[in-house]
Amino acid sequence: MSTDTHPAIPTTAAPTPPRRSKRRWSRAQKAIVWLLGLAALGVFAVVAFLAWTESKIDRIPDTELVSLAAISPASSGEPINFLVVGTDDRSAIPDDWDLGYYGRFTGKRADVIMIAHLVPGERIQILSIPRDLKVSIPGNGTNRINAAYVVGGPDLLVQVLQDELGIPIHHYVEIGFGGVGRIVDSLGGVTLDFPEPGRDQKSGFRIDAGTHTLGGEQAVAYARSRHYEVLRDGRWKSTPGGDIARTQRQQQIIVQLFDQITSPSSAFNLPAFLPTVADQITADEGLTLGLMADLGQVALTLKTGDIERTTLPVKNTRGSDGRAYVEPTPEAQAVIDAFLAGDPYP
Repeated sequence: MSTDTHPAIPTTAAPTPPRRSKRRWSRAQKAIVWLLGLAALGVFAVVAFLAWTESKIDRIPDTELVSLAAISPASSGEPINFLVVGTDDRSAIPDDWDLGYYGRFTGKRADVIMIAHLVPGERIQILSIPRDLKVSIPGNGTNRINAAYVVGGPDLLVQVLQDELGIPIHHYVEIGFGGVGRIVDSLGGVTLDFPEPGRDQKSGFRIDAGTHTLGGEQAVAYARSRHYEVLRDGRWKSTPGGDIARTQRQQQIIVQLFDQITSPSSAFNLPAFLPTVADQITADEGLTLGLMADLGQVALTLKTGDIERTTLPVKNTRGSDGRAYVEPTPEAQAVIDAFLAGDPYP
């Protein structure tokens, strides 16, 4: 009996799917991804830092500062005016300052009044207003300009300046002299030249001849000096000018600070400088972070020589109340006109 045999049918194994090659990142690709992540982190850090810095500014509500002149969005790039007020607020004086030179008065008064005019791409103009300027204060009659601040705060001061001088004020910035000292210190001091030894026994300032870097307390004592003397021929001699010379010293410090801020060597001081400024100033709500950044970019295109400074030309007078005042001279209007037009001072 025969047995049928069937040939074995070969079995075919299922084809093995091709193995996917594992993608490997090159070192260069990893470095690029790492750098992009670091850059994104840096952007977030900068934005957070600037927002935190802006949050430190003490704001005056719009409802309390209604006299500011408006600038429409269409007029961006046009000249813009800032009223900068330095007060004699003693509450913020650093603990290590000698209070004997500042007294222990409560409240605050407008000790410095300046209008800064930014002409984009051309110049910054500074116009100092003597605090004894004779003006008419609504509801309070004739008085000195700094009395407007005492009577009605920033809003009334803005109103009186606009009414008396015809200069629109778009933004308001206020700082106490203790704050000025802290800002100077955050930049490592302010460097000034002194041709002769100088002093003011009332403000506490004293300096030898030469180039010196003043700390915050020294800078404030110099800026507040109204009885400045120089050592000449072995004797201390009073310098002329009084309050007008005082405003010139204030302007001198501002210009030198601007020079230091825009200097590449000050880049390492900016992380301390910016929060210090924000923490020491009071400003209107319209002075936003975006506007400050735009203004900063414009300012950085300018040089120290592009800053023009003067004081409103005035003469001494006496009011019917028997008080001493100063009032504008005939030359004052030409200075105001140049300021309004953004033209060089006559």
